[in-house]
Amino acid sequence: MAKLALLSVSDKHGLVEFATALVRQHDYKLLSTGGTAKLLADKGLPVTEVSRHTGFPEIMEGRVKTLHPKIHGGLLCRRDKPDHLAQAQANGIELIDLVVVNLYPFEQTVAKPGVHLEEAIENIDIGGPSMLRSAAKNHESVSVVCDPADYVPLLAAMEGPADGLLALRRRLALKVFQRTASYDAAIARYLETQADEPDLEALGGFPGTLSFSWKKAQSLRYGENPHQKAALYGTFHEHFQQLQGKELSYNNILDITAATYLIGEFERPTVAILKHTNPCGVASADSLLEAWEKAYATDKQAPFGGIIIVNNTLDGGLAKIIAEIFTEVIIAPRFSDEALAIFGKKKNLRLMIVKEGLGADALQEIRSVVGGVLVQDRDRTLGKVADFRVVTRRQPTEEEWAALLFGWKVGKHVKSNSIVYCRGEQTLGVGAGQMARVDSSRIAVWKAGEAGLSLKGSAVASEALFPFADGLIAAADAGATAAIQPGGAIRDEEVIKAADERGMAMVFTGIRHFRH
Repeated sequence: MAKLALLSVSDKHGLVEFATALVRQHDYKLLSTGGTAKLLADKGLPVTEVSRHTGFPEIMEGRVKTLHPKIHGGLLCRRDKPDHLAQAQANGIELIDLVVVNLYPFEQTVAKPGVHLEEAIENIDIGGPSMLRSAAKNHESVSVVCDPADYVPLLAAMEGPADGLLALRRRLALKVFQRTASYDAAIARYLETQADEPDLEALGGFPGTLSFSWKKAQSLRYGENPHQKAALYGTFHEHFQQLQGKELSYNNILDITAATYLIGEFERPTVAILKHTNPCGVASADSLLEAWEKAYATDKQAPFGGIIIVNNTLDGGLAKIIAEIFTEVIIAPRFSDEALAIFGKKKNLRLMIVKEGLGADALQEIRSVVGGVLVQDRDRTLGKVADFRVVTRRQPTEEEWAALLFGWKVGKHVKSNSIVYCRGEQTLGVGAGQMARVDSSRIAVWKAGEAGLSLKGSAVASEALFPFADGLIAAADAGATAAIQPGGAIRDEEVIKAADERGMAMVFTGIRHFRH
C-alpha cells in the first residue's frame, strides 16, 4: 500500500528530485498545496491537492487549508494504539508518514527596509508550524523535514535499517522544534518593536518578556580557555569577511567586536592596537602610517599576539611594518593587493574586512548572570561637547582640548577603572581595570615611562569620576596639565582645588563610561 507524503514549501530547492525519489523508489503518494503542487505536477509527478484530500476548499485567501482533522489526524495518529487507528478509519483519515514543510519567509520579510506591519503579519505562517509540530511530536512514526539539506540524509536512512531511520527522525524532530522556536521568537521580537511607545516606556524601554533566538553560526574549538566548550550564534559573519588565516577563536571574536566599536569613534586615519579587548595604543594622523607609528609607540610589548584595526585602506607600506610583529588579527575596511601579498606569507594571520553598514549602533548588550541575563543599550554616546563644563580657574588651551577629547574617546573603551594619557591624537599611557583609579594612573605612567614617552604637558582622561584627589594629583605629578572626567563625586571640590593648586585645567563631562 502506498504511503502518504505531504509537501508544502516556500524554498523549493531540491524538492523535485526528492519528491521523484519518494514516488519512484519508495512508493509514496504526494499531497501538496498551491505553488508546490503546481511545480510537482508540471514536472510530471502525480500529486493530490490538500483541498481535494480533505474535501474542504482553501478559504480566506489561503489562510485556512491544512488546518483540518484529515491532515492533523493523519499526522498525530499513534500507530501503536488500536483505538487511534480505529478512529482514523472511522473518520476516513489516511495516515501521513512524511511531512516536508518550510515556513513563510517572515525573517526575510521584516528585514526589508520599510516593510509595513500588514505585510509582516501576512508572512506569519500558521499551518506550516502546526504541521511541523504535529509530525515532530509523532516522530516515532512520521518523518519530518524543515530543511532541504536533510533530503539526502532522509533518503539514505529510508534505504537502511529501521533503527537508523528512527534515530534520524528524532534528530529531525529536534530540528523542527528548534526552527519553530526561532520562528516564534523572530515574530515576537518584531511585534515588540511595533508595540505602542507608552507600553514600552512603562516597561523602561524593554519588553515584558524577552524573546531571542539565534542560529548557530560556527562551532568554536573552545571558549576563553581550552577546557571550556563554545559556539558562535547570530549574524557576526554578515558583518565581517575573513580573507585568510586560522579559524576565529572565542577570544578573537570578542577582540574584533571591541576593536570595531573603538575604531567607530574616529573619522581621521586611525590605528588602534588592542589586547584582551583593551586598547593599548591608539592614534590618529594625516596618514595610517603616521598613526601606526604613534599608536605602536605607546606600547611596543602589548601588540604581540594582539589585534590591530585601521579605518582606511591598509596598504603595502604599512603591511611591511606590521608583518614584522606577531599579530593574531588585522582588521580593515580594505587591504591593497600589495598588503594582501605581504600578509599572505603568514598563513595563520587572520585578515578581516569590516563590511559597510555594520549597524553596531543598533545593538543591545546581553550578559549572563545567575538565573538570567542583563540587557542594556550599548554605550553609544560621548556626550555633547557643548554641555561639557570647565570647572577650574584655567581654561584648557586649544592643544589641550584636542588631547582631552581624543583621550575621552579612547577611555570609553578601556575597562574600568581606566586612565588614559594623551598628547594631541596619540595615547601615551593606558591603565586599565584596576580596583583603585590611582593604581590605573600609576600603571599608565609606568607604561609611558617604559615606552620612553614624556607625560609633560599631557592630558589625562578618566572614564568615571575621581572619587578622591589622589588620582588627579598623581596625574599632575606625572606631568599632565589638563584632565577630563565625568564629575559628580562627593569630593569634587577637593579634586577641583587640587587641580587649581597645580595650575591644571579640568573638564567635567557629566557622563560616565563604566566598562565592567
